[in-house]
Amino acid sequence: MASRINIINKLAKNRDLTDEEFLRLIYPACSFVNRMPGEEGSLDIPGRIEPWTENEERHLYLKARETVEKVYGKAVYLRGLIEFTNYCKNGCRYCGINKGNIRAERYRLNIDEILSCCNKGYELGFRTFVLQGGEDPYYTDEMICGIISLIKSSHPDCAVTLSIGEKERESYQAYFDAGADRYLLREETSDLKHYHFLHPDTLSMEHRQNCLYTLKSIGYQVGAGFMVESPGQRPEHILKDLRFMQELGPHMIGVGPFIPHKDTCFAYEPQGSLKSTLHMLGILRLMFPEVLLPATTALGTIDEHGREKGLLAGANVIMPNLSPSDVRGKYLLYDGKLCTGDEAAEHREGLVRRVESVGCHVEQTRGDHISMA
Repeated sequence: MASRINIINKLAKNRDLTDEEFLRLIYPACSFVNRMPGEEGSLDIPGRIEPWTENEERHLYLKARETVEKVYGKAVYLRGLIEFTNYCKNGCRYCGINKGNIRAERYRLNIDEILSCCNKGYELGFRTFVLQGGEDPYYTDEMICGIISLIKSSHPDCAVTLSIGEKERESYQAYFDAGADRYLLREETSDLKHYHFLHPDTLSMEHRQNCLYTLKSIGYQVGAGFMVESPGQRPEHILKDLRFMQELGPHMIGVGPFIPHKDTCFAYEPQGSLKSTLHMLGILRLMFPEVLLPATTALGTIDEHGREKGLLAGANVIMPNLSPSDVRGKYLLYDGKLCTGDEAAEHREGLVRRVESVGCHVEQTRGDHISMA
């Protein structure tokens, strides 16, 4: 049986592995302490009792950094995140802003407030704005298109990214025609049973995945992704996610640790670990050398230097918060989310120093996906 070092080298060279080889990388990297209802027994996964050695971890991260630097050099791209509504019509069981959480303090930003966030961000050097929110029917397609048009007319050298959930093709096309460049929609899981464990019956895994294919066919730069060590997650679920992303070919992949929220049914589930998330970042970088890979806020939430460690594991994007300071603490998808400090956009210089501390530098451009094909 090939050593894990050899498997990492094979992945770096071929961008792909057999299912058995992927599972040898996935299983010992993640704890998978929970099972979904009805699951019994244990999985007979080759190498499952072999913990990662420090040498193997260093090798994975070294190969990941070598890989990203061949494409993007040492550049790290900043995205200005604007969380413009925490209303949501869905009841996803892991999410702190799900419609059933009566303790959530709801808010919506108007067009002037959103544009003010962009103007402030532009002065700070941001050239990509990410409009993120729950699936809030209050914002009609006409309103979303108007917001996009205003941002693009005010800042034509900037990219606009949307992260507002599942829509139909007509809506996605309208946003694109208005000037939207990118769309983030994490699939969260590509296993049907696991999907229904995390989501209400009103939502469909097939529809969510079809949305991603639709977005790509329209011409968006598309972002997918999943939580690491989410409740009920098993190694084969992550393998399915990796295979789905191979088929989709996303331009961005967002992965971060599961962090429970006190007002959800998963409040007492264990948090995803730093090490597991870093391993997934390294694996994804070797699979997709050109992908834009964020070191997420969730990673920085579970570890003080989580995002710097994420950069060393192959990430090359950070998304500081441009939202008004009085609403940042209300957009709580999980407990303990960072809302102030270097993760806040106005503290950009502190974030720049953090990036430079690991040998990278902040690139003041839109930071578009680079295709090496």
